[in-house]
Amino acid sequence: MEQVSADRQESTKDAFHRGNFWLVQPARGAHRAGLDAMLLAAAVPTDFAGTVADFGAGAGAAGLAVVARCPQAHALLIERSPEMAGFARAGLSLEENGGLARRATVIEADLAAPAAERSAAGLTDNCADFIIMNPPFNDERDHATTGALKRQAHVMEGELWERWLRTAASLAKPKAGLALIARPASLPEIMPALKGRFGAAQLISLHPREDRAAIRVIIRAWYGARGKLSVVPPLVIHGPSGNRFTARADDLCNGAASLFGD
Repeated sequence: MEQVSADRQESTKDAFHRGNFWLVQPARGAHRAGLDAMLLAAAVPTDFAGTVADFGAGAGAAGLAVVARCPQAHALLIERSPEMAGFARAGLSLEENGGLARRATVIEADLAAPAAERSAAGLTDNCADFIIMNPPFNDERDHATTGALKRQAHVMEGELWERWLRTAASLAKPKAGLALIARPASLPEIMPALKGRFGAAQLISLHPREDRAAIRVIIRAWYGARGKLSVVPPLVIHGPSGNRFTARADDLCNGAASLFGD
């Protein structure tokens, strides 16, 4: 981790996928990317070739993780915060990111805005072959999340899933894929919002250890599909003791495997 500056804000330069790509992130006071973003990106098939839209991209972690693993992919890093979009642009300008920067575009847009407003920001309907989303998880009544940027990244606004999935359906090309990561408690809001939009869903639960309850779920589904939900074997992140990743989790976090085996 190296200290750098982005738009005069204190920031760090951080390696992901064992140095295959780098991010510029706020040093403090805002969300910093980690495990969730890497596992979400791993839900995209390895042979994916097309445009992936990263909803609420922040500094660009999940979208860049996709283009780092999928050499024919292009990422739209969609972020409503001008400050975080600035960090994403700073990351794309890093020499270490080389050719990846040519396969990623930062778009400042509010995903909940009307279509005309999104289009004016450069985000047009029917533009994405795959959509990934890692939205805020915390209840808006949670006062433990402080700082404007951190609250934007962590605190869920009312009907967020409905609004984001409605926009995802508008941006999706025919048969486009969707992957999202969430807390299990959000499933009662997610499943109705998927209905009639994305189907043939696969759900995988993420467990910190083999004997612990799931802390996240990842759902992958397809635009216009009508197949039923299937639950696939879970991912265990850590072994029985210590903080070392299991072999599978390590591969997924470092761009060496895909979450659903494709």
